[in-house]
Amino acid sequence: MAKKSSKKSPLRTPSDLSSKATGKVVPVLNVLLADALALWLKTKNFHWHMSGPNFRDYHLLLDEQAGEILATVDPLAERVRKLGGVTVTSIGHVGQLQTIADNDNGFVPAQAMLLELMEDNKRMAAALREAHGICDEAGDVGSASIIEDYIDQAEERTWFLFETTRTA
Repeated sequence: MAKKSSKKSPLRTPSDLSSKATGKVVPVLNVLLADALALWLKTKNFHWHMSGPNFRDYHLLLDEQAGEILATVDPLAERVRKLGGVTVTSIGHVGQLQTIADNDNGFVPAQAMLLELMEDNKRMAAALREAHGICDEAGDVGSASIIEDYIDQAEERTWFLFETTRTA
């Protein structure tokens, strides 16, 4: 799941977790962070470009979901720093780490936007669960605790998007 980062920091925040444990957790948290940023931007992109008969409802839903996703960014980045790691440093770095695909199309029908975001949020929930397991194995209760709330949030976003796209 986690891609390696070649960036090193001369700063080492003290932690009671072993360097082996933080060496497993930090890359996973950075991928989650990159994915959160990618999902936030895609959600905002679709929010900005929404059109059609349900414009207002979808526009507001995506704005709400984007805000929830953005609220996960700082805690994930700060958790990496608390563990003595280096977190993402640029949009390019995010691009290297993200697993959520961008959508650069100039026009995407509303239904397709919602379905794509539903799948992305399902993938995010799965990645969060996987990261939780890695944190558990490393004895990192702090990171695991943060991730638990984010799993629930990703599942709720998936549910809302699913219900919004149902035809019957």
